[in-house]
Amino acid sequence: MSDRITLDELAGLMKKAAGITVTPERLREHADGEFGELGIDSLGMLGIVGELENRFGMALDLDMERCRTPREFLDRVNSALPAGA
Repeated sequence: MSDRITLDELAGLMKKAAGITVTPERLREHADGEFGELGIDSLGMLGIVGELENRFGMALDLDMERCRTPREFLDRVNSALPAGA
């Protein structure tokens, strides 16, 4: 498993945790657009954060669900994960 979450993985997490299907290609094109435009709300973001916390066995910064864009979210998640997670 990579120690960085990718846009492709985020697309899978969006489907699993928030019930929103977004293709990895669309997510890459929309990486700097707002989550709301993709149908992800604050509850969906909490679900995604919860999935990541379960995956890595650690609590993540609770402000992560306030990230407005997929790129901002991934930057914050990836900087919070220890190397080799």
